[in-house]
Amino acid sequence: MPRPLVVGNGEMLVTFDNGLNMRDLYYPFVGQCNHIQGNKNSLGVWVEGKFTWVDEPEWEKTLRYKKETLMTCIRLVNRNMEISITINDAVHYHDNIFLKRLVVRNHTERYREVRLFFTHDFCIYETEVGDTAAYEPDPGVLYHYKKGRYFLVNGISNCGGIYQYATGTKRFGGAEGTWRDAEDGHLQGNPIAQGSVDSTISFKSELNPQGHDTVYYWLVTGKKFKEVSQLNNYVLNRTPESILTSVEFYWMQWVNKTDLGNVGLPQDVIGLYKRSLLIIRTQVDKRGAILAANDSDILNYNRDHYSYCWPRDGALVSYALIRAGYPEMTEPFFRFCENALTPGGFLLHKYNPDGSVGSSWHPWIHKGKPQLPIQEDETGLVIFALWEYYLYTKNIEFVLLLYRTLIRPAAKFMVKFMMEDYNLPRESHDLWEERRGIFTFTCSAVYGGLMAAANFAEVFADFQSATLFRDTAARVKQGILTHLYDKSLNRFLRGVYVGEDGFLHKEPTLESSVCGVVRFGVLPPDDPRVVTTMQAVEKGLWVQTGIGGIARYSDDHYFKKSEDTAKVPGNPWFICTLWLAEWYINKAISEEDLTRPLEILKWVTSRAISSGVLPEQIHPYTGEPLSVAPLTWSHAEYVLTVKELIDKRNKIKRDS
Repeated sequence: MPRPLVVGNGEMLVTFDNGLNMRDLYYPFVGQCNHIQGNKNSLGVWVEGKFTWVDEPEWEKTLRYKKETLMTCIRLVNRNMEISITINDAVHYHDNIFLKRLVVRNHTERYREVRLFFTHDFCIYETEVGDTAAYEPDPGVLYHYKKGRYFLVNGISNCGGIYQYATGTKRFGGAEGTWRDAEDGHLQGNPIAQGSVDSTISFKSELNPQGHDTVYYWLVTGKKFKEVSQLNNYVLNRTPESILTSVEFYWMQWVNKTDLGNVGLPQDVIGLYKRSLLIIRTQVDKRGAILAANDSDILNYNRDHYSYCWPRDGALVSYALIRAGYPEMTEPFFRFCENALTPGGFLLHKYNPDGSVGSSWHPWIHKGKPQLPIQEDETGLVIFALWEYYLYTKNIEFVLLLYRTLIRPAAKFMVKFMMEDYNLPRESHDLWEERRGIFTFTCSAVYGGLMAAANFAEVFADFQSATLFRDTAARVKQGILTHLYDKSLNRFLRGVYVGEDGFLHKEPTLESSVCGVVRFGVLPPDDPRVVTTMQAVEKGLWVQTGIGGIARYSDDHYFKKSEDTAKVPGNPWFICTLWLAEWYINKAISEEDLTRPLEILKWVTSRAISSGVLPEQIHPYTGEPLSVAPLTWSHAEYVLTVKELIDKRNKIKRDS
């Protein structure tokens, strides 16, 4: 199930599913230590003896964000109960405070008492063992805690603070949890529970005929009891309403820091551009890790997740942020990569948000022979993106700190990791992490990384290194043009493999990522070899259903939904579709040339989840989101495509 609503601040991340259940709570790293583990933290409503959970079908739900903010804007309507609720959720931009505002409306002509119930199904440190849930009467708050993690919940309505509470055992010894206790509208008041525990609290509102009440609920996190107590007092003293107002204004200022000018783009495209920037912001840990996705439902498929920092994803997200005018957000990422770089000068498969090495399926040995378990594009792309940072900021002090520790070691590795006979990088895993070989995308990324390293070397008058890096890049380019372009197919190949005979063997599968030859500067976008390649991609990988979009490659099996590969070569991926738009933009020389990429941007906008969240891929027949949502890379490619369209349109106007 996708996460249509996410809110966070770089240290605390909260996600909701379509039923408005809080499903993920990450702290103190974005993407690391999910203290809910995908369980349901639900909202229930009791009125006049009837109880329902808001994820039940009788509730009409509209899930949105407030415009240009990281604050949700949700409308719930229950016609049977004659009740509606407007909800705004937000995480404070600096402090680890999650706040919820609920405006409950009575749509009858009689006085009514309404009770709202909030459940808490925590697995602190991602395990149910040894948790404690306890109610403290003096401040009237409820805690969940274990070791150095504390979670405090509180709230207020027109009838006061927490009305009722219950703590108890969950999923052990036949106990379901205190959420069952809520369904009669009354909580038993057990003050403490230990082990595998949960809790539920309620708030009472008294509503006049056609009246309403505003209920505030908050959850604060910290590493010490004193810390959460102070945060709770801060909310009470400043008031939840004033905090929510400040959060709303902060995000409006943040997302509008750069003036796009009179760009002439549809408002929904600009709206999704800004929404994408905000979504990306929630997926970036303040210590540098840029997380691929934080949708724990993917655990149901392979018992692992996307809550890792892939250097490739991070580099391409950073590139988009830099182009959009947010280079300061990327500086911690480059320092993260500096710390992650191995003594050999390469980056590994992926990393946890705290910088430790993540899980991997890339082996160090194959058929008795040692190999590096890497995707070499990741090393090259970090240096490629860092050069874009320098071009934008001219912050020579920052890149100087990284030249000896990141840039030059990575470039020297790329120089050494070559097949001299073919002028190509050695075999590594592809960007999709599915196969090992020598791929057009990887080779192009290595070329881009080496050219960036050469530029850096010249900046610092390291002319010997500059010559070495630039000469190696030229050899890689020659290898790409010699071995990875197939004249008989009139397009670039996915890649080549080294056979048992020691020779290169072609892998002709039609592959969207071959656009890397343009993205990373190997060839200009109007080169005839590029043009025929991208035409083949658009013709052969466009999904021939009512949905449309570009598949990753022919006969893609990941979340496969159709065996009719002639019509559906694979599920539509947003990043792959946007690559096509970027190519059209890059080769455009007139305003008319921008028609097709704008159509693609409108297609992406129309296929986003109603809240503005972009998943990784969508169903080729229904358009429903597949895999994880939101995918940070999807939003980054959207940001980059819009920014490139704006820049190209401005250039065409200036030139004319």
